[in-house]
Amino acid sequence: MQTVKDHQISSLNRAEQGQSLSNYPAIFSGFMSRGIPEDQIHPRVNVFTYNAWKAKGRQVRRGEKGVSIVSWITMSSKDDKTKTFKRPKKASVFHISQTDLA
Repeated sequence: MQTVKDHQISSLNRAEQGQSLSNYPAIFSGFMSRGIPEDQIHPRVNVFTYNAWKAKGRQVRRGEKGVSIVSWITMSSKDDKTKTFKRPKKASVFHISQTDLA
């Protein structure tokens, strides 16, 4: 079973190494609508999920609203653990300006 810290590190690894650009339009429009200039929005550099920020030693401030994205999570089949598949999962990402050092 995965510990909380393991889950946070796994979230960070997926965020930094992901290949999909499909969430970029939502990320840019979402943060620009909140007054963050486009040149200060860098997905996979200063935009991460809550757990990824925790793994980086930062805490999202209470009350901050994230931007919704779709993340693809690898799952194992219940019948055959060697078979894996991906399923979509809704997630929220936060800009570094919404965080503080933990």
